[in-house]
Amino acid sequence: MATTRDYYEILGLSKETSAEDIKKTYRKLALKYHPDRNKEAGAEEKFKEISEAYAVLSDPEKRAQYDRLGHAGIDGQYSAEDIFRNADFSGFGDIFEMFFGGGRRGGPMGPRRGSDLQYDLYIAFEEAAFGVHKDIDIQRTERCSKCSGTGAKEGTSPKRCPTCGGAGQVRTTRSGLGMQFVSTTTCSTCHGRGQIIESPCPVCNGAGRIRNKRKIAVNVPAGADSGMTLRLSGEGDSGEPGGSPGDLYVVLHVMEHKYFKRVDYDVISELPISFAQAALGEDVMVDTLYGKVKMNVPSGTQTHSVFRLRDKGIQHMQGHGKGDQLVRVTIKTPTKLTSEQKELLRQFEYLSNGKKSEGNEKDRNEKSKKSKGIFEKVKDVFEG
Repeated sequence: MATTRDYYEILGLSKETSAEDIKKTYRKLALKYHPDRNKEAGAEEKFKEISEAYAVLSDPEKRAQYDRLGHAGIDGQYSAEDIFRNADFSGFGDIFEMFFGGGRRGGPMGPRRGSDLQYDLYIAFEEAAFGVHKDIDIQRTERCSKCSGTGAKEGTSPKRCPTCGGAGQVRTTRSGLGMQFVSTTTCSTCHGRGQIIESPCPVCNGAGRIRNKRKIAVNVPAGADSGMTLRLSGEGDSGEPGGSPGDLYVVLHVMEHKYFKRVDYDVISELPISFAQAALGEDVMVDTLYGKVKMNVPSGTQTHSVFRLRDKGIQHMQGHGKGDQLVRVTIKTPTKLTSEQKELLRQFEYLSNGKKSEGNEKDRNEKSKKSKGIFEKVKDVFEG
């Protein structure tokens, strides 16, 4: 062999490197220095050098001989063709064609799956909670019905490409540095199809596919949320030639609600109440996704207290049951007070914060009754 540098040094590896890591390193270097990709001076020689190193180190027997004796264990015992013939070049796809005229033979472009499409669907909060049926309009590529996807005018058919002979690929062989490089490229005449169309279809102009607007039914399940993606199999672009269609991915966007917010499957809402309602307690009506329901606000409720309404939340998508509605109460403070309201509040403040009665039980009961009377007046005045 021509190379005298250490094979491990060429690949930048140590003798302890595993076979799998040797293969990964060679793949990276081959992509970098392949002469069809790298036109810099010395790239072809570098590619030949790393390929020679890999051809030896990928073969367990040759690697063992090389580890024991160095180049002396390889030179004179194997020809260049012998070394490359048994090297493990499997799994490298189209990085390069095999050396010395070997490797894969190209073929015409086979069926290709159609492209996937994405559609952003905006739905209301309630539609996500309960589920909804939507019809959406999408633009997609479909097989031409006039020519059945062949691209040829009715009564005619595609012909074999004269440039590649129907292979769809053109092979070029180059020699250098004692090696033979075989490059395969897509035929520029037929673009890999292996066929040419002399009389194109007047509807699709020979493409075999056309753009159409289609109405697609989308079923949004109850409990859906923003960011959820629905996959509609086969509703994407059609494949070519004769390939299966792609899929349609519908991404959901749930619009904000005026009153409700969502956390997982629970619904969060806020309920303003008066300080009289908070202090005395009262049954109030609360808006839910399922209509108004009665909720008890106990006496002494503090602002930002949270109450739970069982099963008034979002339907679980998996399994049974619903989330809850969490109602946070806030106490409204009046901003404009009448003279009567101010006077009542002063009396209430006096009775609430005044000195404890030092009289007998009868006096204390009288004061308690008076306090309750003031509170009721406050409630009546402030709540109408």
